[in-house]
Amino acid sequence: MNPYTSLSKNDTICAMSTPPGISAIAVIRLSGPRSVSIAGSLFKLPKASSKVEDFASHTAHFGFFATETEVIDEVVLTVFRAPHSYTGDDIVEISCHGSEYIQQRILEVLIDAGARMAREGEFTLRAFLNGRMDLSQAEAVADLISSRSKVAHDLALSQMRGGFSQRISDMRRQLLDLASLLELELDFSEEDVEFADRQKLKNLMQGIIDEMSNLAASFSLGNVIKKGIPVAIIGKPNVGKSTLLNTLLNEERAIVSDIPGTTRDTIEDTFTTHGITFRFIDTAGLRSHTNDTIETIGISRTYEKIKEASVILYLFDISTITADEIEELKTEFRDHIDDPEKHFLLIGNKTDLMLEVPSHITALFDLETIFISAKRKENINLIVERLLQTAKMANIGDQAIVSNARHYHSISATLTALTEAARGLNENIPTDLVATDIRSALHHLGEITGEVTTEDILGNIFGKFCIGK
Repeated sequence: MNPYTSLSKNDTICAMSTPPGISAIAVIRLSGPRSVSIAGSLFKLPKASSKVEDFASHTAHFGFFATETEVIDEVVLTVFRAPHSYTGDDIVEISCHGSEYIQQRILEVLIDAGARMAREGEFTLRAFLNGRMDLSQAEAVADLISSRSKVAHDLALSQMRGGFSQRISDMRRQLLDLASLLELELDFSEEDVEFADRQKLKNLMQGIIDEMSNLAASFSLGNVIKKGIPVAIIGKPNVGKSTLLNTLLNEERAIVSDIPGTTRDTIEDTFTTHGITFRFIDTAGLRSHTNDTIETIGISRTYEKIKEASVILYLFDISTITADEIEELKTEFRDHIDDPEKHFLLIGNKTDLMLEVPSHITALFDLETIFISAKRKENINLIVERLLQTAKMANIGDQAIVSNARHYHSISATLTALTEAARGLNENIPTDLVATDIRSALHHLGEITGEVTTEDILGNIFGKFCIGK
């Protein structure tokens, strides 16, 4: 049974809005029709000059949170009146001292007074049900909370403000107009009347298809922004891949040893600089022959990660590499990494073991190469600078970028239906069949903003939120 099926908008809910644990202050949120009255029964002013019920919206008040038998804490109580609140209902926020006992005790007395604990995302669910935001904006709230970089923050904030929703709504309105004309024709089918110019319909349809195609294509960028740019660190065993990862992350994340094949599996971690997150992947060393079954599996996974990565750092040991190995390396690139969309950067490591870079290396490399000492952290800044150049992430602003997999699938389904409708118009297929495809497109497009939804979709979306949001 869907846990959100039985939820009532008439309940008054409460939850912690700050993370669990000891802190200087903590915030407990109360929302629903009885928020003010419940808070009023427990909040005591230093001077009984007024009641909580009389407090104006968006005002804060200092007092005591207490039952008839005990004073729990000194608190600041803030009131937000419906409909001008986050949820659209009355909201009361209680800012108390961050003692775990105080937090728990306040929740207990709120529940005793008639509130219930909120489920995951129930505050935002109510905001959606009360028309304070559409479904895509609600999902953007979760993305904003979990954003780990400036670009991810900017994208989530733009979507939460409705930039993406507006684009979707505009296209849906155009489709509704188109569908209305076709439905009108169906009503007068016996009179053989065309209410819409077929060429104008085709042009309108193609314009919507082009825009939807651009949105679908933006998903790869949106995914990178949301999860970070994947960077694979590859190379032969014992060339310093794990040392480089530890240096970039500034922590001992990967095990470093002189024994070749120490890294048996991929290790992932993130690094954020200049507002951009990079997701580094340390891989098992690449070598042609090994009798170690586990290492063989690790090498296989390395090639899988190479396919996923947007940027590839190929590390080699300048103190041992030969001219023949350089040519072999080039061939290996061409055989395994034949993708013009990927960025390649060759990293010559262990300069600390050489007085100068050997001439056979500088003479034979026709690919961009940076020479470093991962052990001594020399020239690491050059790698970071080059990674930032490859990112080239423009200011998100009001761009409509798809970063949500659910949205992407709905857009793809919309495109499929619209393509069929366009084919029907071009081939003079009966109007009722074309209208069916357009209705299907409207359905899928409406799923994005929540104009078309189900309890299962709501449960899946809001179940991923934190309790107090």
